[in-house]
Amino acid sequence: MKTLVVLLGPTAVGKTELALSIADHLGSPIINADSRQIYRDMHIGTAAPTAEQQARVKHYFVGSLSIDEYYSAARYETEVLGLTEELFKRHDTLLLSGGSMLYIDAVCKGIDDIPTIHEETRSLLRQRLDTEGLDTLTRELKLLDPEYYATVDLKNTKRIVHALEVCYQTGRTFTSYRTATRKRRPFNIVKIGINRPRAELFERINLRVDEMLEAGLLEEARALMPHREANALNTVGYKEMFQVLDGTWTLDFARERMKKNTRVYAKKQLTWFAHDTEIRWFHPDEGEAILAYVDATTQANAD
Repeated sequence: MKTLVVLLGPTAVGKTELALSIADHLGSPIINADSRQIYRDMHIGTAAPTAEQQARVKHYFVGSLSIDEYYSAARYETEVLGLTEELFKRHDTLLLSGGSMLYIDAVCKGIDDIPTIHEETRSLLRQRLDTEGLDTLTRELKLLDPEYYATVDLKNTKRIVHALEVCYQTGRTFTSYRTATRKRRPFNIVKIGINRPRAELFERINLRVDEMLEAGLLEEARALMPHREANALNTVGYKEMFQVLDGTWTLDFARERMKKNTRVYAKKQLTWFAHDTEIRWFHPDEGEAILAYVDATTQANAD
């Protein structure tokens, strides 16, 4: 049976170079599983693969969408499965690499068939969020979908708003679409997680933020200001730069806040991944051991 190798880990841990090495070893392209690198014109703020790296190994789902295009994990699931069906005709093993938890789960486990939200509904909820605030929307969710209200992170604006979008558009609760049924895949899945000691990881995150700013992140954000309401830009890095461009924050303050917010995001990623017992964990420097594990598991699957 064919095998999909999944390389995952927190932001700034060192996935990009390791993914290139594994792809070279397997003779595989890289299927990107970073939900922000899919968009064009966000190269610096998403640490997207460079032109040289993309020339070395073929990448899919990198820089393929416009900033204003709506995208979802459900669409990603459909498109990646379609791509793997074609690529497996030429490859026995493929590599998927990234850190977007929901996108990885969408491919490996499947995602509930939640309807795509129309732009009118999205605009309405964005407007209500701006004018009425999150507390009002949270109270409304409690009335419309008390089951989801009881389990959701009440400070997670994106999830509160999305649940209400589903309620508004379909007349059904968000909970009614969540079956949590794992879907079968026509290929084996091998998950490799990479991580570092926390102090080491946080040092790399801080360094990456400094490097992004030196590379021109503020100017990249300035060029994207006309699209700042796009969901693609509702992410660490750009949100802080927009505050600088608004004159609300100094660049030094934004730099430190970006470092802190990135560290928080890395911890969320690790918390999510910790629940997945299928992941075999390595330090990124254990390159030979990782390749040996890939070879052993893919051979076992082939047998």
